[in-house]
Parts: sequence; C-alpha cells; structure tokens
Amino acid sequence: MKLLQWNIQWCRGMDGAVDPARIAREARRLHDPDVICLQEVADNFPALAGSRGENQAELLAREFPGYTATYAWGVDVPDGAGGRRRFGNLVLSRLPLLRTLRHLLPWPATTDTPSMPRVALEVVVAAPFGPLRVTTTHLEYYSSAQRSAQVERLRALHEEACARARATPSRAYHDGPFEPLAHASSAILCGDFNLRPDDPLHARLQERVADGAPRLVDAWQHAHPGRPHPPSFRLHDPARGETPYCCDFVFVSEDLAPDVRALAIDADTQASDHQPVMLDLRR
Repeated sequence: MKLLQWNIQWCRGMDGAVDPARIAREARRLHDPDVICLQEVADNFPALAGSRGENQAELLAREFPGYTATYAWGVDVPDGAGGRRRFGNLVLSRLPLLRTLRHLLPWPATTDTPSMPRVALEVVVAAPFGPLRVTTTHLEYYSSAQRSAQVERLRALHEEACARARATPSRAYHDGPFEPLAHASSAILCGDFNLRPDDPLHARLQERVADGAPRLVDAWQHAHPGRPHPPSFRLHDPARGETPYCCDFVFVSEDLAPDVRALAIDADTQASDHQPVMLDLRR
C-alpha cells in the first residue's frame, strides 16, 4: 500500500498559480498512491491568493477516477450570497472505504493570535493486509495552546478507536446505522502538525495512550534511524530569518512499523509551499 501526505496550500504553487490539475499530476508522478491525504483544500474562497473560488475538493476528485473522495472542513462559513466557504482536508482512496468519521478538534478561545477551526478526517480502508485506519489532520499554526489541545484529542481518538476495535459488537442490532462495521487498531496518522521534530508534542504523539492500544511511531525515524527529518516546509520560499524545517509527518501504529518499506519527502516539487511525504507499506 502506498500513501501520499501533502499540504497543498489551496493548490497554490511557488509561482503563485492555483492549479489543482498540477497537484494531481505531481501526486501521480511521485508515487502512484493508493491513498492520498491532502490539507488546505479550499472551496469558494476567492480571497485566497491566486484562487478564483473554485471547488478544489471536487476538481481534485475528478482528477482521480476510480478513487473515492472524502472531504472534511474545519472552516464552514457563509459567503454572503447564499453559499458556503469551506477549508479543510481531503482523502482520496482507490482502496474500498469501510468507514468515514469527521472529528472537530479543540479550539480553545484565544485573543492574542489568529486561529481557525481544525478537523481530523478519519477513514477505515480495506488494505491488502486488513482494515486500516487512516487519519489526516492540520493543526493550528499560531497558537501553541490550541495545538497542544489538538494533540491530546488525537491521542484520545486513537485510544477510542483501539477500544472499539477490541470490543465485541452488541447483538441487539445488525442493520441500519447500528450495523457493526469494521474498526481497526492498525493506524496511520498523517498531516501538517505545525510543529518541529524536537517539539515535545512530537514526542507526546508517540507516547502510549492505553494498554492494548498500539503506540504511534514516527515512520521517518523508524525507516531512517539517527537521520534528521528533511525539511517539508519553506524549502523553496524560506521566510526571512527562518530555516526550512519539517512539520509534515506520518505516524504508524507500532504493529505496522515492520511493514514500513520506505518513507520519503520529495524535495523537488514546487507545486505547494510544503513538500509531499510518501509512505510504502508491504507485508
């Protein structure tokens, strides 16, 4: 199974052009992924630089026939003309989708920094080796307090999902919305976490949440022990006085760690201000 993780900056490249088709071409060129996890996908946001207000979730879904598209937006506000403006995360999968969940992450009030609502989009896919839970997210950039609360919620979601996977379904109902569909403790958590590898929150994500729940581990550190993470942000457009750094990660549950065959960050593409992260699992 191949997974591509990428913050696409509303499809805006380093040349300033917003081009969903280019994002799709780069994704296919880089990895031929089975599951694609994207952040900063915009719909009806013409105020974003270079955008005409296009529905990027819909345009990207058209670029991947044979994939199922699932969208979750943290920002969902009126546009003043009877429509909605939305901004969030997108999963595209050519593996069958067994379940989809959309989780609103904590958004503690703050008056000293800008912020926006954030979500985690969770799907269970039928991977070749069994049900696999894939969650993608985009944590707050400006507020460390919000980011910390969001990390704790991600840990709680992992614990809850693992508990459901261990539980015996009730026999009371077997159809309709109560149908006991697949749960999975094997998991991938990926996204733009807006924190660096030496941030304590990076280590916090990898701490065990409960007995019986597999610990999450950084797939880069597992695949490349002792090697620092390559930069995934500002590589081609560094901010003044700021060194490019890694904030885009893929974590895998420890039962999947032996199946990690490759984890790479592409340094060449300039189709976004972030670099794609590519995971190969083989069993």
